Amino acid sequence: MKQENQNRVQDSQNGNTESGAQKAFRRTAKRQTGAARTSAAKNTTEGGTAQRRTARSGGRTAKKAGGSGTSMNASYLPVYDNAKRSPKTLKNAPKAEESALNNVVANAAPVQSKTGKTFIADARYVREKANERAMERAYEKMYGAQGEAVAEKTSRGGRNKKPVKIIFLGGVGEIGKNMTAIEYGNDIIVVDAGLTFPNNEDMPGIDLVVPDITYLVQHKDKVRAVFLTHGHEDHIGGVPYLMKELNPGTPIYGTKLTLMLTDNKLQENRIQNVPERVVEPGDVVKMGSFAVEIVNVNHSISGAVALAIRTPYGLIYHSGDFKIDLTPVSGKPIDLDRIAALGREGVLLYLGESTNIERMGYTMSETVVGTTLDHLFAENRDRRLIVATFASNVHRLQQIIDRAVQYGRKVALSGRSMLKVVDAAVKIGELKIPEGILVDLAKNKNLFDREIVILSTGSQGEPMSALTRMASGDSDKVTIGDNDTVIISASPIPGNEKMIYRVINNLYRLGANVVYESLEKIHVSGHACQEEHKILHQLLSPKFFIPIHGEYRHLKKHALLAQEMGMPAKNICIADIGNCFELTDRSLVQGENVTAGTRLIDGEGFEDYGTSEVMKDRLKFAAEGVFFVSLAVTGNYVVGEPVIDSHGFMFGEQMDMAEAYDVVKKAADAYDYENGTKEELSVAVRKALKNYVFKKTKQSPFIVVSVVEV
Repeated sequence: MKQENQNRVQDSQNGNTESGAQKAFRRTAKRQTGAARTSAAKNTTEGGTAQRRTARSGGRTAKKAGGSGTSMNASYLPVYDNAKRSPKTLKNAPKAEESALNNVVANAAPVQSKTGKTFIADARYVREKANERAMERAYEKMYGAQGEAVAEKTSRGGRNKKPVKIIFLGGVGEIGKNMTAIEYGNDIIVVDAGLTFPNNEDMPGIDLVVPDITYLVQHKDKVRAVFLTHGHEDHIGGVPYLMKELNPGTPIYGTKLTLMLTDNKLQENRIQNVPERVVEPGDVVKMGSFAVEIVNVNHSISGAVALAIRTPYGLIYHSGDFKIDLTPVSGKPIDLDRIAALGREGVLLYLGESTNIERMGYTMSETVVGTTLDHLFAENRDRRLIVATFASNVHRLQQIIDRAVQYGRKVALSGRSMLKVVDAAVKIGELKIPEGILVDLAKNKNLFDREIVILSTGSQGEPMSALTRMASGDSDKVTIGDNDTVIISASPIPGNEKMIYRVINNLYRLGANVVYESLEKIHVSGHACQEEHKILHQLLSPKFFIPIHGEYRHLKKHALLAQEMGMPAKNICIADIGNCFELTDRSLVQGENVTAGTRLIDGEGFEDYGTSEVMKDRLKFAAEGVFFVSLAVTGNYVVGEPVIDSHGFMFGEQMDMAEAYDVVKKAADAYDYENGTKEELSVAVRKALKNYVFKKTKQSPFIVVSVVEV
């Protein structure tokens, strides 16, 4: 893959990497510059207010940040009018959204290139072009204060010597445990630190799976900060295991809910004194050689953001997880204006999520779920309702609580993560629950079925979750019966289908009515579909592109979509865990791989998956079973009879335990005690018993021999 990426991505020395569409756009912008000069005075006046507003935004972060890492005045950013960004409420969400999204690009002037590709020349580009040089001078002045980046630009013909490194430690070629490091010189910033849950088939007994952070530990003196795009487990679940090994005082940046959920995890792991800096969309954080701007996006959790990362070579846009929802149930729509402005500024590299890239069209708005909840609550007035969903989907929780209030029901919470998320969201104002609505789960039996709705975890069929225990009859507080309607407001994460359907089958066996995604529009994804991805590519118009957050098929599909949008194949890379890509303003090439992989967490212990002897032993036990043999030795003689115990082993008709005892005794009697050791005796007995068992059963169980001197 490395050679393939180098062949496809290495630019020519002359830097001729523009597509025909980009050249057409540049020519059009040049023709329109004259008009920009004419209206420059007016635009400067208009821009002053927006610049002052942006400056205040940067100042707000400076007050929050303190300590290590400072926030910079954001007045050098391109001017855009915040007052014109209030979209109208759309009643018919799916159709209206598609029309509105198309208008985002339809209002701009399209330019037809020689290749037949259409590239958008936004009229607002002309206004901002007048301020471009001032922005660039401020940007260069910022780096000049460090005495590093500007000094390098004067060497080797004005080109920077050191590339920016993009290091993938998780989240590529897989779903989950997202983590990317971006490095320049002596500075590293980390984007997200997620986890995934183990596959019990090849990771028996493991609690969690996180990225291997060996590279970050080796270079921890360079790590300036960790930026979190949102509060889902696959983006924050690995934070405690990362912060344990980084230098004390390394700050974490995120929005309110993201940091509240992260702080809960740090406290659970008894990690104290980690600087947590709250940021909001529009804030810009200066960290070493990087300036990181926070951009508002929509996702299935409050406080989701993208990151616009300015480097000495240009802008890197990290999408985080997103969808385009113009009618969100809470908060603002994705900031398409700002994203378009970044595109006009010039995006060097786009790191774009790929989870739903195989789905055509647009992702439905969260408001669709509200409509479904309305009729489900109305149709089940006399039944007890149990709703299972992701605890982190605060918007979904708010809609369920609002319907409970509307239909005169109390709300009980079931599941540890549900209790924690609700508590955190209420504290920061993200979730609004009227007084007297919440009741203790144990009291649900004292209420009529029509008076209660239970909010539960377990929408993915997790073995120890609240809903799974209810379905298996193991819950001491909730007993499923004929008058229950269970609503599973989630879609299966790939790999969880069997567990979810097992729970649904068990609920049906207990007499409940079950509503899930294939029956009702009870869940919408938080990830963009193909048409939304096309809009992002069109608005950003990046020079280089690396798809992230998906299995290889997702990354490949996203790469092909980028090519359909007019990006040259040589400017696109598909990454794998451990890959390091070196970025300049002229090229994106694969460098030397770093140590990376999977780390297994079991209680307080951890091991690297690829070298774990414990995991090899567990898999051996699970596959073939185990024999334990105990021998007592005094001097040069075996005392008494050997003890043989087996677990997880299927005996065939050909094998006789009495013969197994004889095999062990003969091996022990034949051993030369005077010239040997206990370890050598163990090896001789193990070999004899292994050969006998395989001969009789064609199985190779794990054999443990213990020799004890008495």
